[in-house]
Amino acid sequence: MAELRYNHAVNRAMADAMAADPTVVLFGEDVAGAGGVYGATRGLRDRFGPERVRDTPISEAAIVGMAVGAALSGLKPIVEISFIDFMTFAMDAMVNQAAKMRTMFGAQCAVPMVLRTQHGGGAGSGPQHSQCLEAWFAHVPGLKVVCPSDPASAYGLLRAAIDDPDPVIVVEHKGLYATRVPEPGALPILPIGKAAILKPGQDLTVVSYGGALRAVKEVAATLAAEGIGAEILDLRSLQPWDEAAVLASLARTHRLLIVHEAVEAFGVGAEIAARMADIGFDELDAPILRVGAPFMPSPVAQALERRYMPNHDTIMAAVRRLLA
Repeated sequence: MAELRYNHAVNRAMADAMAADPTVVLFGEDVAGAGGVYGATRGLRDRFGPERVRDTPISEAAIVGMAVGAALSGLKPIVEISFIDFMTFAMDAMVNQAAKMRTMFGAQCAVPMVLRTQHGGGAGSGPQHSQCLEAWFAHVPGLKVVCPSDPASAYGLLRAAIDDPDPVIVVEHKGLYATRVPEPGALPILPIGKAAILKPGQDLTVVSYGGALRAVKEVAATLAAEGIGAEILDLRSLQPWDEAAVLASLARTHRLLIVHEAVEAFGVGAEIAARMADIGFDELDAPILRVGAPFMPSPVAQALERRYMPNHDTIMAAVRRLLA
């Protein structure tokens, strides 16, 4: 049976968008000749030529700065920053320029750019190559942030990001690139801001996104064997996020657990918990709980990293607390 890999879905999304729109261009470190650090841009230069697929110097600030200028000039650039950790070099261009242009110029211009980047642990890459910093960008008005969890959402969210008239950050988990599903054939463009129910349930709601959903699904299978129904909600979009879908699920299950690989403190889960404690208070039969990484840099040793990242045991412990 034919299969579709996550990184191939990313590649297909860019290829389809570039074929449909000649203003879509791609540039970044090693995206042309080498096909990207994770192989997601392989073959695109051969298909669309060196004018539309270009390698750049190793300068994240220059890459994102060029993307802002290209977007303001009528192109739709896609740029790749190999690790989200290196977005620290590009914060001015992304946060102070791309995110603010529409407001500063009275909606007379837009910045239709996509920034693809990667986050997450699992490979022992250490504290400078494993961070999950998506909450930084979800905090910035003017930016949209999505985080696909499987090949279908990797395709659908990236296509939506390319079509969007404003800057969108697409955060891919590097531990998912090799994951695969049976070839789905036609893949739809998914709306930004909409969550998806991956598994219905009646006893508790688990909200998660990206790579953390792997452990969430394992826990749900364990619970199902015990006769406990966990509803899994894949957030997909972090800014804007689907508040209505989370509230509707909470109204069905009356218990809420939020799981993400980023550190728990001041994260996406904190925002969701605060909103549900406000607008969903009457639906709660137990306190809202979060599971995230501890407030410390990611360890290099993989044995320690496995304990650092949310896993079956830490998520299950939180579920037991909720159900008690």
